[in-house]
Amino acid sequence: MIAFLRGALLENTGETVVVEVAGIGYQVLISGATLGALPAVGSVAQLHVHSHFVKDEPIRLYGFADADERRLFETLIDVQGVGPRVALAILAGLPPEELVRAISTSDVGRLKQIKGVGGKLAERLALELREKITALPAARARPSSPPAGAPKGPLGEVYGALVQLGYKPVEFEPLLETMDAQRPIEELVRDALGALRKR
Repeated sequence: MIAFLRGALLENTGETVVVEVAGIGYQVLISGATLGALPAVGSVAQLHVHSHFVKDEPIRLYGFADADERRLFETLIDVQGVGPRVALAILAGLPPEELVRAISTSDVGRLKQIKGVGGKLAERLALELREKITALPAARARPSSPPAGAPKGPLGEVYGALVQLGYKPVEFEPLLETMDAQRPIEELVRDALGALRKR
């Protein structure tokens, strides 16, 4: 399995690139975000790669500028009805943090605004991924400095993550007071989201 490529960028069509590594040219399908991060043709490029196997078809390589976007892509294609092409379209439709927020809060209306995502697929994404998605790095993206009024330590990180996901402090501050700061941050965020959805 190919997981990473680093070499001369020989070709860039906007949808695919060819990267030469040790005299071999690898054709890689890329995301929109990765397209914007690539150097000029002739320069050295590096891609985090997902190798996709389908029976009776050639192996296809999907490339990303960073490992976090690849993880988000691989999470999306775990959903029934989401193939690699659809996953790339979803990634192109929303920035990672906004996509994570829409899925984790079951914002089906926002997901349906993505080209190629209908009502049933939007509901499936929200249902199947809302727990998994909170463990991804994009769900933990936070401002560089803690929000005013945020507690210190791990609970402050949970506070920042919930703010990034679109929740207001008044909605979740009572929950933070009941949480065990010794537990992993991902678990605390997941538990908080579960409690907030029940309200």
